[in-house]
Amino acid sequence: MSTIFEPYTLRSLTVPNRIWMAAMCQYSAAPDGAQTGVPNDWHFAHLAARATGGTGLIITEATAVSPEGRISPYDLGIWNETQVEAFRRITGFLKSQGTVPGIQLAHAGRKASTERTWVDRGAQIMPDERYGWTPVGPSVVPFDENSTVPEELTVEQIGAVVQDFADAARRALDAGFQVAEIHGAHGYLIHQFLSPFSNRRTDAYGGDFQGRIRFALEVVDAVRAVWPQDLPVFFRISATDWLRENGDEREGWTADDSVRFAKELQARGVDLMDVSTGGNVADTSIAVGPDYQVPYAQRVRAEAGMPVAAVGLITEPEQAESIVASGRADAVLLGRELLRDPYWARHAAQALGGQVPTPVQYHRA
Repeated sequence: MSTIFEPYTLRSLTVPNRIWMAAMCQYSAAPDGAQTGVPNDWHFAHLAARATGGTGLIITEATAVSPEGRISPYDLGIWNETQVEAFRRITGFLKSQGTVPGIQLAHAGRKASTERTWVDRGAQIMPDERYGWTPVGPSVVPFDENSTVPEELTVEQIGAVVQDFADAARRALDAGFQVAEIHGAHGYLIHQFLSPFSNRRTDAYGGDFQGRIRFALEVVDAVRAVWPQDLPVFFRISATDWLRENGDEREGWTADDSVRFAKELQARGVDLMDVSTGGNVADTSIAVGPDYQVPYAQRVRAEAGMPVAAVGLITEPEQAESIVASGRADAVLLGRELLRDPYWARHAAQALGGQVPTPVQYHRA
């Protein structure tokens, strides 16, 4: 059997294959009213299609732990029971297809209150505009010159955000999710604390490496405390800010930091690192190409001994097979390729001689 079609077990949970779906925002929830942040028919159809297509694990889009934690007003949330009830319909269907449902718990921090990506390229919605609010962050450092200056979180407010993550994890479990992924990547709030580029604090949540990772570790501890011991917790990271790679002298988060941080996460019960890059520095470039982020996942796996999933321009079955079979990652997380082809796993199985569950309705195909 092809390696990417072998089951993978974390704690007591076995995922049927190594082809997983990365979290991708849909910007399709209601922006206000009783249905704010509630998954609807679009989210059901979007996620259900990838489940019937044979994807082993599906992680929902960045799902906000509080209203002000949304990237846009149109994001999903899990801060109330209406959202929980709507998610149950989705998780129940995914499980019925043999797919593991996962949720990405997120807070956008200084990158909050933006438009949908197809409206003005996701421009900032100002606090005095409809649906807008003032973002928060570790420091009063905006993302770019067109962004709102965030309010610096107080120590008390940091504690409240940590509690929001714990409460969201508890609701996610009630909603039927089996994997909780903490979003610490792409320049959102946890990443903002991790990186010296965006964290200019001089208190216990800033300064040196230990200070900058403190908030992230408190979130991990809070989530792990409410998440069952027999179910896994993931952490998504941007392994680098892409400053050192570009010869930029500005200080940012590095691959070395990610390896060191992975060891801290393992000690606190995180089971797998979902390794991406970038998103925290607006004016830096990224050398994009097939497998361009895989070396960062490989480093974490080799040097920290932590299970990893690789992401980024993974499009071909043979490419995914090579990444896992060579030991560079334990699984692959596909994004845009699964938007283009919801049945990618099924097509990969045909190409590589693997197997995925087939709905009885499709047995004639």
